Amino acid sequence: MEAVQTSPISLSQGAIVEVKRLMSAADFDAAQFLRIGVKGGGCAGMTYVLGFDAQEADDELFELEGIPVLVKKAHGIYLIGMEVDFEDGLNARGFVFKNPNASSTCGCGTSFSV
Repeated sequence: MEAVQTSPISLSQGAIVEVKRLMSAADFDAAQFLRIGVKGGGCAGMTYVLGFDAQEADDELFELEGIPVLVKKAHGIYLIGMEVDFEDGLNARGFVFKNPNASSTCGCGTSFSV
């Protein structure tokens, strides 16, 4: 499947560096893509999905700074304008989701409602 031109999401420079670091690991499966999505659950109603996965028929494929990114077609509406960042500070380390569509989020920042 060919990459779609305009991605509903973006990756910060920190997230790009971290994802590329993970992809450069010796045991990384090159047949996998970065999947970003949502699923039901969490204290606010929906949680984010972020990981490496195989492409499926209902996926849209985007390329962000040389990183192939999969998003389920049905998830795009929840992710429009979202930025994935990576924090590497003393208080927190990990990926952070900045979603302008979220009407509320939980205290840990991993679940949201729209």
